[in-house]
Amino acid sequence: MRDARRVMRGVRKVRTFLPQMLMLALLLWRATGTAFPHGERIKASEGALLFVLPHEGNAITAATGAADHVGIAHHIGGDQGLLYVIEAIGQGVSMTPIDSFLVHNSEADIIVKEVPKLNVARSVRNALHYVGRPYDWNYTPGDSALYCSELVQLCYVDIDGHPVFGTTPMRFSDAEGCILPYWADHYGRQGIPVPEGAPGTNPTQLLLHLAPPQ
Repeated sequence: MRDARRVMRGVRKVRTFLPQMLMLALLLWRATGTAFPHGERIKASEGALLFVLPHEGNAITAATGAADHVGIAHHIGGDQGLLYVIEAIGQGVSMTPIDSFLVHNSEADIIVKEVPKLNVARSVRNALHYVGRPYDWNYTPGDSALYCSELVQLCYVDIDGHPVFGTTPMRFSDAEGCILPYWADHYGRQGIPVPEGAPGTNPTQLLLHLAPPQ
């Protein structure tokens, strides 16, 4: 989903839900993992999830919450090896060196979150299987293309082999239920209806799933 943020540059920033988004970001910062403000060196164990929290709102966060991208930590050469991020971005499902990942997300903070009871080896292996798949610009499940949180949802299984994450009704609307102009235009150009309410995922949903009980 990060690439929708790039498309939004130069366009009027979406401010719907901004106070709620900032409050959610602060709560997640304290409660759900290790936060790395921009410029800090990222530390992440194999299979940890890297959530991107942009400093300013955009079309994704206006509809879904504080995080607009998620990637999977993968070390080449063992736990102390080079850190890469398996992520679904514009060029497709890719293996991105951590330094490049940070440059691409230079206007955001990163939260690194461990996934409890994760079958790490199997989950990461599942994700590597999808490297090279195209990016899903329409965020629709069930086809060959993938977006960032869909990749995680499909690949992550617990130690018993069960999916870690479920789906949630997709949102492309504001607090009053009106489709946000960005998404109306995006899907209008594709000639397809906005998939409001269809089962899907988003990065904030995954992050909230991992938050400790209150």
